[in-house]
Amino acid sequence: MDAKFLEILVCPLCKGPLVFDKSKDELICKGDRLAFPIKDGIPMMLESEARELPPEEEVK
Repeated sequence: MDAKFLEILVCPLCKGPLVFDKSKDELICKGDRLAFPIKDGIPMMLESEARELPPEEEVK
């Protein structure tokens, strides 16, 4: 994920910053505890595409 591109992307719900999880190919919103998948290099920034992070999953 290009660092410049990541700087302009925000969570579509809270408008907070996102963290790139390279191992899972996801963009993580720590505030909403949502993980947005990246498919074929394209972030899926829809709430319906995101998975909720369970309480035991550590957010990096």
